Amino acid sequence: MKLNRQVVIGLIAVLLGLLAGAILMLFSGNNPIMGYWYLFRGGLMNVERLGNTIATATTLIMTGLSVAFAFRTGLFNIGTPGQMLIGGLTATSVALTIAVPKVILLPLILVAAIIGGGIWGSIPGLLKARFNVNEVVSSIMMNWVAYWVVYYSVPAFFKGAYLETESRKIPDAASLKVEWLTNLFHGSYINLGLLVALLSILFVWIVLNKTTMGFELKAAGFNRHGAEYAGMNVQRNIVVSMVIAGALSGLAGATHYLGYASNMQIGILPSQGYDGIAVSLLGANAPFGVLASALFFGLLHSGKGFMNAMTDIPPEIGDTIIAIIIYFAATSVLIERLINRFAKRKEVVK
Repeated sequence: MKLNRQVVIGLIAVLLGLLAGAILMLFSGNNPIMGYWYLFRGGLMNVERLGNTIATATTLIMTGLSVAFAFRTGLFNIGTPGQMLIGGLTATSVALTIAVPKVILLPLILVAAIIGGGIWGSIPGLLKARFNVNEVVSSIMMNWVAYWVVYYSVPAFFKGAYLETESRKIPDAASLKVEWLTNLFHGSYINLGLLVALLSILFVWIVLNKTTMGFELKAAGFNRHGAEYAGMNVQRNIVVSMVIAGALSGLAGATHYLGYASNMQIGILPSQGYDGIAVSLLGANAPFGVLASALFFGLLHSGKGFMNAMTDIPPEIGDTIIAIIIYFAATSVLIERLINRFAKRKEVVK
């Protein structure tokens, strides 16, 4: 019942966002029906575009899971961009320095990304557990530390052949792109990161719902003092939660820089990290909700370029629709109160 309520709230947030987007299109002198037709067609019109939509959603699944995992354990992980960067940097360093067959190299890359992201996530966790430092503040600080670490490391150790602002190209043996999957989606840039994302969804669902550790993590987030009274080690649970959230973001960095892209650029905080907050909110902080939410956002991101090419509607309208949906998802409490009010009125009438 609770899940159904969350699904209804998410759908209402999406509908309100689309309605607001339609009003914006009307004010800009465009036909919203045609706008939405090309927006959704752009992400689904053929097998290649469908693959690109899934590829765009892959990184969002990982960052959404990272934020959702922290949310479910009472923490707000806003450090996903920095954890993505460090996960991407450790994965890139393995990819560019170790020469072994692909079947061995890919697991090494993913482990490096997990360790890098996990360590980066553990720092706000330790500060929160030991000194009660707000994890939002420390996570934001860690984002910018990661930004400058990458800014220094890439030109110093992995400089590209022509530009200092990007790393050397990821070799085929280290790329998450594989020929059979690319051919299956007619040349799309979909990659093995999708498999990593699906396994991560399963991992998070099992940990949160089927293990004692998951129960303790959720208990510490729901009521810290109650968990301490029950004998749980709350400080350890906070650190473990942030390590797992950071590891998921680290994997997102690997799937982005070694799957979606072909190298690592400096001077950019990956927006997918912040988009993970919206994906998590719209997905009700549930693993399978995150999957559906990420696919929807992937569709919007993938289709807005096509909409812009076929109409006079600027691509910023697509970003505005996403922002409005985020706003309604973040204020889901108001939507829930509205639903409850209608439900009570219905009972009174009966």
